Amino acid sequence: MRTLTNAIKQNRIAHAYLFVGPRGTGKTSAARLFAQALNCEDGPNISPPQDSPICQAIIKGACMDVIEIDGASNNSVDQIRDLREECQYAPTQCKFKIYIIDEVHMLSTAAFNALLKTLEEPPGHVKFIFATTEAHKVLPTIVSRCQRFEFRPIAPKIIQEKLAEIAKAENIAIEQPALASIARLANGGMRDAQSILDQLISFCGDKIVEQDVLNVYGLASEQELKELAQAIAASDNQMLVERIDALASEGRDLLRVLIDLEDIVHEALLDAIRNQGTSSLLEHELPQDALVRMLEVLKEGEQLVKTGLSEKVNFELTLLKAAQESKALSIDSIIQEITKIGKALPEEPEAKKKTKPSNNSLTPKADTHNEPIPAQSEAFFSPTDAEIADALSACEEDIATMLHTDEPDPEDLGALKNLPSKELTDNPSQGGNLSESLKTVPIDTRNMLDQLFRAEYKAITPITPEELIKL
Repeated sequence: MRTLTNAIKQNRIAHAYLFVGPRGTGKTSAARLFAQALNCEDGPNISPPQDSPICQAIIKGACMDVIEIDGASNNSVDQIRDLREECQYAPTQCKFKIYIIDEVHMLSTAAFNALLKTLEEPPGHVKFIFATTEAHKVLPTIVSRCQRFEFRPIAPKIIQEKLAEIAKAENIAIEQPALASIARLANGGMRDAQSILDQLISFCGDKIVEQDVLNVYGLASEQELKELAQAIAASDNQMLVERIDALASEGRDLLRVLIDLEDIVHEALLDAIRNQGTSSLLEHELPQDALVRMLEVLKEGEQLVKTGLSEKVNFELTLLKAAQESKALSIDSIIQEITKIGKALPEEPEAKKKTKPSNNSLTPKADTHNEPIPAQSEAFFSPTDAEIADALSACEEDIATMLHTDEPDPEDLGALKNLPSKELTDNPSQGGNLSESLKTVPIDTRNMLDQLFRAEYKAITPITPEELIKL
């Protein structure tokens, strides 16, 4: 309204406009009102006199210079060519010749192309107003030559006020809950709401109550929806099944009930976001992530209920899944809770310094092949260079002992070096027994690997003392 009003005031009226929006949101009505403002007696004028003959003719569709065309039934290229020829003639009554093309997306590609040149460089006395519910079907070359206006769904409160005004003018007594149910059923379309009201007047007469609306259109009452949403939030499966059975037996439209539940959960999610935490609109404190998961389940179930074989079973399954998600915890929330608990714990005192084991634990003992390895100490320590050197020297002696010579022959060591490593397992069929093989390792070497280097026994591989010292 502001843009169109300023365009008239500043005399910056475009040659083409595109009105986009859902059905019943006032696109064609706005086009007629704008045509009135342009073509009234002293126009362009932002306040055209509604009682003037020209304005009355425009509203009734009887003005020769305001031509309304249905794009669905006049979509051929020949009809658009006729329109191009008519554009060349000056208006007969008004200042502008205005073409209002409704459902313009129904024009064929050839018709759009025929309109392009005229739309790009129209005569000064010609204005185009296009209206469509599916803007993505209009050619981009057409859209780029128009000023685009988005029409949004009308708020339920505005629909209720308008319906109450109509009912009062028609001497119809209608309850406020009934008006709210009609507005909810209209989905933001004023024309749909007026059609519903007209049908209810034919069904109920001069008095309309909420139950009439629910029975005719299969809706659930606000109280029933609220109780159903609370049962989902509380994960009360028994109550959920009972409510679903009652709705199905009353002949309610379960798909419509599911959509209404989505609106309730969505409102609770917005409340949780505003409160930066949880929402209590469903009588239970639910965090944002739980509400998001519930809403996702309900949205996914919408297609299942719509196309599934059993509407009631799919509806029931969707609500039970949503109830399960209301109590489930996400991985992120679990990590946050663990982190929070960890921060709340008192700091541990400084651990006492562990005494290092004596070197006596590394001295060879008698019968080294049969004595079990001592239990590993819980004390963790870093060996000194001297301890490592002593251990390596002991390993040199052990290796020499294993090869039955104090100074092994380099050729023998080379041959051993090329032998494949032997994996140690407890299954003799797989190449040996781990326990028996470990008995061949001297006790001091086992102690050193276990206590100093925290080694795990996987395989025995021959190695020279020189290589061991380098390591």
